[in-house]
Amino acid sequence: MISKKIGIVQEIISKTEEMEEVKVKIGNSINKAINYPKINSSVNVNDEVLLNTSAVELNLGTGGFHFVIANLNKLESKMSEGGHIMKLRYTPLQVKTFSAEEQESKYHDKIKNFRSLDDMPVIVGTLHSMLVPFAASYKRIDKKKKLVYIMTDGAALPIYLSKNVQNLKKNKLIDNTITIGNAFGGDYECINIYTALILAKEVLNADAVFVCMGPGIVGTSTKYGFTGIEQANILDAVKKLKGKPIAIPRISFADKRDRHFGLSHHTVTILKDIVNANVVVPIGVECTKNKEYVMNQIKESGIDKIHNIVYIDNDKTKSDLEYFNLRVKSMGRSYEEDKEFFNSASSAAYYLLEG
Repeated sequence: MISKKIGIVQEIISKTEEMEEVKVKIGNSINKAINYPKINSSVNVNDEVLLNTSAVELNLGTGGFHFVIANLNKLESKMSEGGHIMKLRYTPLQVKTFSAEEQESKYHDKIKNFRSLDDMPVIVGTLHSMLVPFAASYKRIDKKKKLVYIMTDGAALPIYLSKNVQNLKKNKLIDNTITIGNAFGGDYECINIYTALILAKEVLNADAVFVCMGPGIVGTSTKYGFTGIEQANILDAVKKLKGKPIAIPRISFADKRDRHFGLSHHTVTILKDIVNANVVVPIGVECTKNKEYVMNQIKESGIDKIHNIVYIDNDKTKSDLEYFNLRVKSMGRSYEEDKEFFNSASSAAYYLLEG
């Protein structure tokens, strides 16, 4: 069930064509809320809005935001022209998109006549926070290389929610974005990971593709109950289309939960029990003690007998981030607090471009 309340817009904190951050008054309290103008139309101060307050009431990791369901002062709006593929299908907020593969698209024939990814490298992460360090290192090594980001529907569905994506695009560290499944709002829309990879290769001429969900991974402390498990299916799709699948491992020595300490159980489950393809797994851990810990985990799990584990000497991640004036956080932790996590993503770029 949804928890809904009516609020009055008190202040516009920030505003773009895609997303508005506002303050709303509900009863006697002032709270932050997010509005997507392409769904609800824009809001103004003193507008009355219907809010989904569920996540905040549950103290979930949404940044303390409510979400605007409707602007009660602007209830009517018109659809944009073109396209007929619905996302968020059969919900009150279903969104019409123009998917690149549909019959009326100018890209339809290129996607239809696709044959092979021709060993195009596809880097697959599990957390959205892996995107920034990879893109920073990839573009600093060779800014002429074209990088395409595919956002899955494993977490946030509107790409607008990601300030990381906004910042990377502004700094030309991502060349194009594609949203798939029920995710929406990318430069291009696709129905699934297969057509998105084909679009990246045949239409966007990508040198490399980075795939991961948007902000907000879901986990349940069970072996299979986490949305990051999609990494396995994506890696298999890359192999099926004759690309080069590269898996970013989740590594942390700041996470105090045993299941995520060192090499996360998420990564072990995916690489040992789920993925069918043989994939490259770059490991970039500087500290000798921590590196040995991860190596032991890899040997104990047996994933070194299944996949191509490549150890990367990489002490440049922080420098790459600072070069582009980028700040990173994952699970609330900065680079200094969890450097092995960010180094792991960056090391995939060094594997590709310096290997």
